[in-house]
Amino acid sequence: MTDQISGEKPARVNRFALQCAIVASIVSIIFGYDTGVMSGAMVFIEEDLKTNDVQIEVLTGILNLCALVGSLLAGRTSDIIGRRYTIVLASILFMLGSIMMGWGPNYPVLLSGRCTAGLGVGFALMVAPVYSAEIATASHRGLLASLPHLCISIGILLGYLVNYFFSKLPMHIGWRLMLGIAAVPSLVLAFGILKMPESPRWLIMQGRLKEGKEILELVSNSPEEAELRFQDIKAAAGIDPKCVDDVVKMEGKKTHGEGVWKELILRPTPAVRRVLLTALGIHFFQHATGIEAVLLYGPRIFKKAGITTKDKLFLVTIGVGIMKTTFIFTATLLLDKVGRRKLLLTSVGGMVMALTMLGFGLTMAQNAGGKLAWALVLSIVAAYSFVAFFSIGLGPITWVYSSEVFPLKLRAQGASLGVAVNRVMNATVSMSFLSLTSAITTGGAFFMFAGIAAVAWNFFFFLLPETKGKSLEEIEALFQRDGDKVRGENSAA
Repeated sequence: MTDQISGEKPARVNRFALQCAIVASIVSIIFGYDTGVMSGAMVFIEEDLKTNDVQIEVLTGILNLCALVGSLLAGRTSDIIGRRYTIVLASILFMLGSIMMGWGPNYPVLLSGRCTAGLGVGFALMVAPVYSAEIATASHRGLLASLPHLCISIGILLGYLVNYFFSKLPMHIGWRLMLGIAAVPSLVLAFGILKMPESPRWLIMQGRLKEGKEILELVSNSPEEAELRFQDIKAAAGIDPKCVDDVVKMEGKKTHGEGVWKELILRPTPAVRRVLLTALGIHFFQHATGIEAVLLYGPRIFKKAGITTKDKLFLVTIGVGIMKTTFIFTATLLLDKVGRRKLLLTSVGGMVMALTMLGFGLTMAQNAGGKLAWALVLSIVAAYSFVAFFSIGLGPITWVYSSEVFPLKLRAQGASLGVAVNRVMNATVSMSFLSLTSAITTGGAFFMFAGIAAVAWNFFFFLLPETKGKSLEEIEALFQRDGDKVRGENSAA
């Protein structure tokens, strides 16, 4: 079944569902802010704490290694305590980490704060898209499930802006304020999310049918639509469709994620194996193609291209944030109209071209000692183009796709596994980029990312089916079809 009643025009997005997704996605703004502000803060941390390149790589990458731990814990945690309280937990971890970084008397304390915030990142990146996808109807799930990534981009842009304005403060105060003020929105979110409802799918999985149905009626556009969604979720949870009880004892059913790892990793069905391959693959390529290099090390990259003053470096970096936010906002409007697959292939194809241009521009600029004006302009245009192409497809679609393809009982821990791969790749790029540029030059690093993006395009073309407009329960059936049928549907999309 789909979430729309046959014969009716597509319904407008439900306002209450949109409000829920926006509040849940605020945690992503905080994470994005931390990413953006660190790109500028590290310039001053190097001077103030006298750190070297290796220490800076560790400082930037440790957040993602700790996020790996957080994401692996988040799936089971959200199955036990619910999606809403998991977001509260993520907010508290962010707040503690921000306070420690804002204090930051020395490198070890700064590193500990970054790691604490990283645990919050792991929880947030897993639970926010899952919560949004489980609240949304099929016709608007792309919009709502992509909100967390849009909010990450807004946070990154805010971080870049704070870098620019706070850079004018005394050095020892400026970078600490940059990192510490994130504690304020974290505290607000921890209380604000408590006013939002729990995921109806999670409630029904616990046998709390009445509560789940009441929330479905709030986030659906009609009682008929709510009833259709209710019946679909009951069937996916293994509950008798004729059951009319308010609460059902889920005897013999695994409602808190027990045994999920066996079904995901040790003994997956062919359908689950295909789901796992596509979900982990899209998370792998999201960061293996080099976006974190531009977002975190933008000032260094533009310095190699020929920009020397800090003010100009931060201003050009703000442009990266504007491009990212603008094109992700555009993607949220297109996902449910154009579809995931077409946007993704267009996005990655454009990334291949932009990365090749960036590699060429930086190579020429470095060989000329940063004195070729055309190479500087080409490098800036290519970097902006790369961020734009990434943001209109691969960026948001990674989170939408991986939050919707897993079957209901595997969704939370499957999504957490995807986030774990995502964080490993993020950490790999952020902790090795400076060393990589020393080994093969900055231009050479982006040529390498272009090659990886070309491999990604082929992976997506052959393995990812379209999921636009399908209910979460229909997507389960999509992956249960044999491979020829899936490929046939792809070519028709």
